[in-house]
Amino acid sequence: MIEIPAPDNTILERRPKIICDLERILSPESVISSSDELRAYETDALTAYRRVPLAVVLPTTTEQVSAVLRYCNQHDIKIVARGAGTSLAGGAIPQEDAIVVGLAKMKRVLSINYRNRTACVQAGITNLAVSQEVRAEGFFYAPDPSSQLACSIGGNIGMNSGGAHCLKYGVTTNNLLGVKLVLIDGTIVEIGGEHLDSPGYDLLGLVCGSEGQLGIVTEATVRIIRAAENARPALLGFDSVEAAGAAVAAIIGAGIIPVALEYMDRTAIGITEDYAKAGYPLDVEAMLIVEVEGTNEEIDATLEQITDIVSAYTPRSIKVSRSDVESAAIWKGRKAAFGATGRISDYICMDGTIPTGQLSYVLRRTQEIIAEYGLRVANVFHAGDGNLHPLILFDINKSGEMEKAEAAGEDLLKLCVEVGGCLTGEHGVGIEKRDLMLVQFSQGDLDQQMYARAAFDPKWLLNPAKVFPLDCRPACAGTS
Repeated sequence: MIEIPAPDNTILERRPKIICDLERILSPESVISSSDELRAYETDALTAYRRVPLAVVLPTTTEQVSAVLRYCNQHDIKIVARGAGTSLAGGAIPQEDAIVVGLAKMKRVLSINYRNRTACVQAGITNLAVSQEVRAEGFFYAPDPSSQLACSIGGNIGMNSGGAHCLKYGVTTNNLLGVKLVLIDGTIVEIGGEHLDSPGYDLLGLVCGSEGQLGIVTEATVRIIRAAENARPALLGFDSVEAAGAAVAAIIGAGIIPVALEYMDRTAIGITEDYAKAGYPLDVEAMLIVEVEGTNEEIDATLEQITDIVSAYTPRSIKVSRSDVESAAIWKGRKAAFGATGRISDYICMDGTIPTGQLSYVLRRTQEIIAEYGLRVANVFHAGDGNLHPLILFDINKSGEMEKAEAAGEDLLKLCVEVGGCLTGEHGVGIEKRDLMLVQFSQGDLDQQMYARAAFDPKWLLNPAKVFPLDCRPACAGTS
């Protein structure tokens, strides 16, 4: 079980005064304090862990966020930034003595510059809304997490989120040009902008993926990309998980970079097809979704090359989309995989990254590890960049099953590190992987990371009890 620190009773005793002060700083309508309404903010997508926050504030401007942070810093009150609450690693789970700063009302598109191919948006806007805003002009925003209909740009920045189409276009950090950041003392700083690169320290790279521990991002300038003339996915079915994994490594090894290269195993295929009716093959052990783009001639040539490469692994089936309707169905199924699984079982969605050459071995070991715990697993992941998302299925109503699922997940993450990968690809560390950080990093490594964090937030008030193990903080790291 994951430890969440006990609240500071001195802060709890001051709760009525704190709420009055926040209502004065913002307005009563922008502060949530009733127990019933606070329940909506007690957890995120890691629903096994819940803590009702002290209060929730819903600012609409950067200046209001600044005023709230300045007040909390002066009074030693912890802060948890929250976008849409879709974090699968517990990145937005609060503590009882913390204020949640919800950015859901900050969802405006501030400007679009098609000549420079940039868009400036508030942090609470959803990922998909950015692409919808520029679609009519033939552009899109590349990072596309499966939760893109709900997840916010601010949360994407916090976790450096990716998605199915990031094999070619990169993850959030590759598509982020600038941010407006509010520091713990209320100072508002701008990092980067519409220009391609900035001189000096790479502060933008430091902020992206920092999980809300350096400040709160209120605005972002992102790269928008001209959409290709056409795109077409294909389904490749295999008789074994090893063959599918080897096919992935062969495609990438041949120098082909599809727009997307996704993997689903038999369990995931069955669950998803039952829900989405996407036309997935049900007689295979594993399936790849390969999408390529360009002119029709380029697409045909690339798919033919991919077909030739994977023929060495005797695919059972090959189905190329022939219409926009078929393409939409294929991606509807992939995007719905997590939700479809939630219809039939409780699950923990893990997130680790490995070298693509290790896919066959890791997939085999995954099955063995899960079997050792007497559980089931559905594998759905971004195979092209080795970003694994095994869904460990369990029944929360059976005593001890959640603990077994968590232990199995830890073993899978350790396996990722063992083969040369890392603990997370796009979900972040949050509380879920916090206590595994020493598996990947030495104490010296973590010390340097914590010193950098403390330089921005000396009291460790921002998103406390996340990312770093609770028992290995240097003296400068505070006690939150």
